Amino acid sequence: MQKLNKSFAKTFLTVGIFSTVGFSFVLAVVIGAWSGWLLDEWLSTEPAFFLIFFFIGLAAGIMNVYRAASKFPK
Repeated sequence: MQKLNKSFAKTFLTVGIFSTVGFSFVLAVVIGAWSGWLLDEWLSTEPAFFLIFFFIGLAAGIMNVYRAASKFPK
């Protein structure tokens, strides 16, 4: 029974890590793109800041995925 509880806890931890990966990736890209869009609207420079901040958000999302994958128990 004890072994079953440990495997369940490990599975639950794994599911928790992976469930946050997709959300944090999408959120980073959306926040970056939205920030760039707001700057473009304010400065009338579209699509310059949108593209810059989109790629910054994309890089941040990739880093979030990498960090989460490194926490994954092997």
